[in-house]
Amino acid sequence: MAIWKWLTGRLNVTSDLDKWRMMWGFDHDSGQNVTPDSAMKLSTWWAAKRLISETISTLPAGVFATASNDQRTARKDHRLYEILQITPNADQTAVEFWEGRIAPLCDFGNSYAEKKFIGDRLVALQPMKAENTTPLRDSSDRLFYRFNDRGKNEDLPKDKVFHIKGFAPNDEDEGLSPVAYAARSLGAAISADRASARLFSKGLRNSGFWKPPVTMDKDQRQQFMDNYVKPFEGHEGQGSGIIMPPGFDWQSLNITPRDAELIMARGFSVEDVCRWMGVPPILVGHASEGQTMWGSGVEQIILGWLILGLRAYLKRIESAVNTRLVTPTDRAAGIYFEFNFEGLLRADSAGRAALMSSLAQNGLRTRDELRKLDNLAPKPGGDVLTVQSALVPLDQIGKQQSDANSVRNALRAWLIEEREERKAA
Repeated sequence: MAIWKWLTGRLNVTSDLDKWRMMWGFDHDSGQNVTPDSAMKLSTWWAAKRLISETISTLPAGVFATASNDQRTARKDHRLYEILQITPNADQTAVEFWEGRIAPLCDFGNSYAEKKFIGDRLVALQPMKAENTTPLRDSSDRLFYRFNDRGKNEDLPKDKVFHIKGFAPNDEDEGLSPVAYAARSLGAAISADRASARLFSKGLRNSGFWKPPVTMDKDQRQQFMDNYVKPFEGHEGQGSGIIMPPGFDWQSLNITPRDAELIMARGFSVEDVCRWMGVPPILVGHASEGQTMWGSGVEQIILGWLILGLRAYLKRIESAVNTRLVTPTDRAAGIYFEFNFEGLLRADSAGRAALMSSLAQNGLRTRDELRKLDNLAPKPGGDVLTVQSALVPLDQIGKQQSDANSVRNALRAWLIEEREERKAA
């Protein structure tokens, strides 16, 4: 037992076996090699993974500070803002960095980056490949990360690693791998893709054999193949007519595409893969029977995905940043990182305009605060909260009318007095 612990370094055997399986993946039920790379060759997995990665990596975010009166201010002068939103490292833009952190979450369920310091000051985040990184615990149960960098293992303390952990229901040190758990579904989808590709490559002709009326020797069989079979194989043989010698009978070996319900199987594989990724099929270009690609129903589907699908990713990232990148001193000073969920509404002009109008008319935000969201300069008088006064309590209607009459009467009396004084002068 001691030798085993020494060899494994108290590693999580289950998760390491999953990683090994993903690198040399094989699904015994479908007979397909299922890895993150082979999964990316499925259009559904590619589209869903790209949709999640690009949406989150281009979402507005910022570093904020909360004062004692619960008023928050944007802190673009904070070093963390520059790292997370401008230059994470010397080689990547912020979008490229976040895209590279979100994509491994879809494959491995984990994402890593090494924290680079000058003294105690964080200066950069260097990407670490998820397949080369393993969280382990030493004999004192302290967490550290073993990173294989170009064939050489390096052990990093947890304080030097920025780890975004995916779905982990068993309180393990790393998230579960979607590719490993979806291997059967992905293997079935890959099998369906390959079967259809082979079927179309043969010009939709099923495999089988010709049954001759008499016994043929080896040379006769080869001549028959050269003259009657090979010219009509593949897509190049489509549309060509063939006249067989008398007595030859065709015997099919495979079931027809209709009997195999290949088209239905491929449609189901799209929905099955989307179920693993948590993305509605319509967002990757797959509409169910009778469903259109536009309309209020689709808008509600997109809204549901933003709330139930993306929100979990965003909150995981926010929690990881605020726990593993924001220092305890900054947290005590009210510093925190947050995504701007309203950025998802920018593509919906009508919905965004309605939201901003409601915020301004109900005194929740000033005009200048709303203008700032569109990078517009403030206006005189725009920093005042306003509300609509059309709706007033019934017991105040007469009072307000009386007050208005009093103001008009006072103004009329003042004008008359001014006119009399001018005449006397």
